[in-house]
Amino acid sequence: MKKIVASGKTIEEAVRNGLAELQVTEERVKVTVTEQPSRGLFGLIGTREAKVELELLPEPVDPVGETEQFLHEVAEAMGLQVDINRLTTREGIQLNISGTGDIGMLIGRRGQTLDALQYLANIVANRHSDSFVRIVLDAEDFRERRRKTLAELSDRLAGKVIRSKQEIVLEPMTAQDRKVIHYQLQNHPKVKTYSKGDEPNRRIVITPR
Repeated sequence: MKKIVASGKTIEEAVRNGLAELQVTEERVKVTVTEQPSRGLFGLIGTREAKVELELLPEPVDPVGETEQFLHEVAEAMGLQVDINRLTTREGIQLNISGTGDIGMLIGRRGQTLDALQYLANIVANRHSDSFVRIVLDAEDFRERRRKTLAELSDRLAGKVIRSKQEIVLEPMTAQDRKVIHYQLQNHPKVKTYSKGDEPNRRIVITPR
């Protein structure tokens, strides 16, 4: 780490001089007083200035910025140029990807690639962060379109269960997709839902109440 020694008539002045030399704010340095100021005889002879050592601290890590850089690199490796819009939500930091080219490559079948990227993005965001950062990844509003599709599917299947009076077992889904269906039907008067099986083959069952 870079260290300098600065001096001044007072400790405060010595620190200001050191900060000016480093061109940083006080939050970026560790200050150690190496010599206290003193006044000599009659306050004139033998006056000694204060001396401080300023140690430059490492640049603070921006976990979301690192994650955005990671996503840009992944997209570039796939031949895509993307823009990333950062949004703070109740679920965490949402990164919305848009751009030119086949953005569907980042989404994958039923969002599987997007889910895998989201998993990696959370690892990148939290590897140097002092507190947990939750990253939610979206591309071209896929999450909202998928949510609407699953909500409509839930209502159709609920109707089928009511007519047939038999339960329906859905194909394996991600935890995020299952959450949408559970939420959509949680207050339904005639059907209820539950999950069974182990990941990655965990399924939702819709059954009559």
